[in-house]
Amino acid sequence: MTVGDMLLATVPMARTLNLEFLETTSERAVVRMPDQADYHNHVGGPHAGAMFTLAESASGAIVIAAFGDQMSGAVPLAVKAEIGYKKLAMGVVTATATLGRPVADVVAELDAGKRPEFPVAIEIRRADGAVTGEMTVVWTLRPNA
Repeated sequence: MTVGDMLLATVPMARTLNLEFLETTSERAVVRMPDQADYHNHVGGPHAGAMFTLAESASGAIVIAAFGDQMSGAVPLAVKAEIGYKKLAMGVVTATATLGRPVADVVAELDAGKRPEFPVAIEIRRADGAVTGEMTVVWTLRPNA
């Protein structure tokens, strides 16, 4: 099962929005949301909540790809998120997430008994390549008790 398949199986909101997981590695996750009239806002583009979910899902995908081997000893949790809407998004939108700290540094903190935090930066782009939104999600790996 791929990271995208796992997220679609366990996160109902990702299925609801028909998200497509195009790439999921520890370096980058790319998730696309098709244009769907049911999720449009008052100006005909994707609703802000749908774009937030798209970006957060891309961040979750990179976290699972990067730290999946740590899941027996820790639970990934989003700590906080901040999003900025830059331009009007219309049509298909794609979120690309990148990890803000080296995996080895995060794992070293976890192995030392700490609860590491790390940022994931996400860009949301429309089909013409214009950046329509930017989001940062800070994640933690909470050690199992």
